[in-house]
Amino acid sequence: MRHKHNKGDALILSAGQGRTYNCGTMTAIFKADENETDEKYSISEWWLEPNSDGPGQHQHEDNDEVFYILEGTASILVGNKWIDANKGTFIRIPAKTIHDFANRTDQRTGILNFFTPGGFERNMLEIVKWFDENK
Repeated sequence: MRHKHNKGDALILSAGQGRTYNCGTMTAIFKADENETDEKYSISEWWLEPNSDGPGQHQHEDNDEVFYILEGTASILVGNKWIDANKGTFIRIPAKTIHDFANRTDQRTGILNFFTPGGFERNMLEIVKWFDENK
């Protein structure tokens, strides 16, 4: 559920709080998006269950992304190269760059995502529906 938030106010969320979207073996928790940031950026956590795929290869025409590994080891595709990124790894992916992420380990993996400019969250209901129908 969305809480009314004034853009000039601090936004403080505890662990697990935010707008949650279940995508099969992947869960997205949006912490701040265009409504709180004047469309400047979106911040979300992506949690992948052990030995699970992410969203699939894709690119964004006008948006940069930053991934920061919160927990575990994530496999991140940047261009045509997969990188095993451990906790604390920072990766910036420029617009128009093919990318993907997955969890190829036996432990849960968490990724913090910064999406600039904001607006990615507009797609989440369709993404959840796709995962319900295809995974």
